[in-house]
Amino acid sequence: MSGLYGLIGEKLSYSVSPQIHSMIFNKLNMEGYYHLFEFKSKDLKSAMEGFKVIKPRGINVTIPYKIKVMEFVDELSNGAKEIGSVNTLKFESGKTIGYNTDYFGIGMLFDKNTIKVKNKKAVILGNGGVAVTMVQYLLDSGISEITVATRDTAKLKEIRKFDDCKLISYDEIQEIKESDIVVNCTPIGTYPNLDDSLIGKKIIGKFGAAVDMIYNPKKTLLLKYAEEVGLKAVNGLYMLVGQATCAQEIWNDIKIPKSTIDEIYEELNKEVEN
Repeated sequence: MSGLYGLIGEKLSYSVSPQIHSMIFNKLNMEGYYHLFEFKSKDLKSAMEGFKVIKPRGINVTIPYKIKVMEFVDELSNGAKEIGSVNTLKFESGKTIGYNTDYFGIGMLFDKNTIKVKNKKAVILGNGGVAVTMVQYLLDSGISEITVATRDTAKLKEIRKFDDCKLISYDEIQEIKESDIVVNCTPIGTYPNLDDSLIGKKIIGKFGAAVDMIYNPKKTLLLKYAEEVGLKAVNGLYMLVGQATCAQEIWNDIKIPKSTIDEIYEELNKEVEN
């Protein structure tokens, strides 16, 4: 189970994925190297062609390529096809196969933090691959209403996954009377832009819980606002660990115990910057 693994994205200096996968290698006595492949959107096609030549064991995909990368895969898992987003690539028998392990990571995150979804209302910030996956998870979990906020609502209308959602601009968030959960699926608030938040302190009190898929910093400005008004505030680190372990299970046809996932999360949580 040795080999080359990695992550593709446009800006990866903040990523802790190499640490996560190194922890997985160590705990499971595996040999492997996890590399960050950072490049611009115009180079995605050539990068995917290059991977077919170097044949890594597996590649993860992050912002902003989770939807666009689907153009360059040979097959999609049923889950990835239904969701419309890919974050995990497996290279097997000359083919590139796309999977979505974010979905399972989201489920692990919500379960660990006992965030109830059934018959609730949610507001999602953003329209990328994580937002698409979040919509699918919430729908599958019995959410009663989803509102998706973005800068460009016209773009959302082109994405089938958002057909059952109410679409609003970021400016219209302040008009929301109340909702159970707000989920940030954008990179806004990521290190080093620590003073950015799509929702202000005056508005955050309209929600019952705040989930930010960002994990670096551990407490974004959005989560700090949430805590200050007494809301449950959860970052995306456990989701990141969960999706990474699911990816390793796919790449190496193994099963990783939940206890190992929890151990990796606890160790990583101590290392990530506040």
